[in-house]
Amino acid sequence: MTFIRQPRAVVFDMDGLLFDTERFYLEALILAAKEFGVDAPIELHTDTIGASSEETRARLSGYFGDAVDMDRLWNSASRHFFQLADTRLFSKPGVFELLALLDRLGLPAVIATSSKPKNVKHHLAAHGLERRFRAIAASGSYKRGKPHPDPFLKAAELIGADPASCIALEDSHTGVRSAASAGMMTIMVPDMLDANDEMRGLCVHVACDLHEVARLIEAALKDV
Repeated sequence: MTFIRQPRAVVFDMDGLLFDTERFYLEALILAAKEFGVDAPIELHTDTIGASSEETRARLSGYFGDAVDMDRLWNSASRHFFQLADTRLFSKPGVFELLALLDRLGLPAVIATSSKPKNVKHHLAAHGLERRFRAIAASGSYKRGKPHPDPFLKAAELIGADPASCIALEDSHTGVRSAASAGMMTIMVPDMLDANDEMRGLCVHVACDLHEVARLIEAALKDV
């Protein structure tokens, strides 16, 4: 494949793209729900992958209704999540190799995530990645969350880049819609959700992992 424009930066999602955290969110929700004697089907989580915490909370509240105290459920799920993340947080295959390639090519790496800044700080610090990204657009730094373009537009703004010249890397359908609506050259690296026809139509490529993304970028820029 070839990129339709010369790439000037790479914008990364975080959960499910840099770190294998989406499964933690699902497990944490299931554990929290059990404390209240209710079930949390897997679809309840997959429907919210890539969404902001506010939207996720609203969907959970709509599903459970008056069966649980939403504040207590949310706090319990958060506690379970960080217990899992503190012991089982792994980076996705190819993260370090891709970042090293971007350093060699002089392409800035940026994060556009629905997660809160404290989560971003926690995950990056756990892998010594705090200084590997030029900027971070996290929840609270933009007005509307994914699937709106705001997170990716904010990420580009933070480094003074034209969104159209940025490669966006996403694992979720919601995130792909966000990146594509921001006008970025979007590559999906599926995690818990496979690429469907809509995703393939919005993306310039669907990659199996970040190693493949690195090969694509290196091949596209080797003669530049």
